[in-house]
Amino acid sequence: MMYGWGGEFGGGPGIIGGILMMVFWVAIIVGVVMLIAWLTRQGAGGHTHYTGQVQGPHPGAGTEHRETAIDILNARYARGGIDKAEYEEKKKDLST
Repeated sequence: MMYGWGGEFGGGPGIIGGILMMVFWVAIIVGVVMLIAWLTRQGAGGHTHYTGQVQGPHPGAGTEHRETAIDILNARYARGGIDKAEYEEKKKDLST
């Protein structure tokens, strides 16, 4: 019997061809992911280089302003939620 050039399995590229095709597609996918990462970094403000130096906290880090009772009272009075007499009474209570 004559099986042709590729043997009895139909003459395809064989196992090595399949492995090479898989390596090719993995390389394409990795390249696309790296391109997207590079473009994202460029759009986010340019190059990001590690210098090994700690620059300290970001501006405003750790300086969160917690609203106090007086702040809340002032805001309620400013919005018109309470009148002047109630504002003065509550302010006096909070300050003692």
